[in-house]
Amino acid sequence: MAAHSLSSGNLIVDRRLGFAEGLARAGDPAAAADLLTEALELAPDWAAGWYRLGEFREAAQDAPGAVAAWDAALRLDPSDRLGAGLKRDLIRRVPLSEAMPSAFVEALFDQYATKFEAALVDQLDYCAPDLLRRRLEGQGLGQGQGLEAQGRFARMLDLGCGTGLAGVALRDLCDWMAGYDISAGMLAEARAKGLYDLLEKRDLSALEPVEPSYDLIVAADVFIYLGALEQIVGWCVGALRPGGTLAFTVERGEAPVALRDSRRFAHSADYVAQLLQDAGLAEVTLVTATLRRDRGADVEGLVVTARRAAQPVSRLGDGEDLALA
Repeated sequence: MAAHSLSSGNLIVDRRLGFAEGLARAGDPAAAADLLTEALELAPDWAAGWYRLGEFREAAQDAPGAVAAWDAALRLDPSDRLGAGLKRDLIRRVPLSEAMPSAFVEALFDQYATKFEAALVDQLDYCAPDLLRRRLEGQGLGQGQGLEAQGRFARMLDLGCGTGLAGVALRDLCDWMAGYDISAGMLAEARAKGLYDLLEKRDLSALEPVEPSYDLIVAADVFIYLGALEQIVGWCVGALRPGGTLAFTVERGEAPVALRDSRRFAHSADYVAQLLQDAGLAEVTLVTATLRRDRGADVEGLVVTARRAAQPVSRLGDGEDLALA
């Protein structure tokens, strides 16, 4: 979200921000930061102004000043609609966040809902839903053997459904399909497609446990906004019926979980594989593929599938360990 899209409520301050934007575009972010710092004396409670000041200072190579500005933005807006905490963590190079602030994700996608598909599909060659379909249909994506075809699914849940691109790709594989998303704007776009049997506004970082009810749970390029995946994977396992399938994509990185300059998270193959195994999922497969393009470069990701065991695995031994205690 562009911080300068939010007015300070003070015409003089807004005009000075406009002048500061001009200085920044002309290649003088330090002067832009100085001008906005003065303007903020007239609007000290303007969180978006402090956020933009952090960006000016970052561009001027003033890391401590940028951190101070983003800290101020966070104090004024603890929900962090602008993602100041993520910017602060990135510049420190010691990321503290385990997930994007829910308010930031909601505001971001509400803002871009109407132009989301045109940007993602037409300009960035986004293909995660199609990659997931190919895996579910048993295709190998050119990297080893494909999965055994999963067949048809009675009930599917599309986590972070957005405008419904995964619904378009997978609707004919399921009898009933639900979608969850945090953005009302994105849900409106998905609803217009007429594909989903149920659409609900849900924060994926705060889902309540449910009874096992889904045969397929899909998350196409959604976990990149959650960071640490233990909580959401645990929820998915609990929501899957025995024999049900979890299918998702993530950006591939070297560290287990890493916050990138894009303010999205990347995950390593080892982290994802171990997490799914620890969660009790079987038939775990991870395939490397290009998910989309970003800033002129391919974004390498993992197309991941796993299945909940049809029968629970007994952890009970024969008592020999107790006899030897």
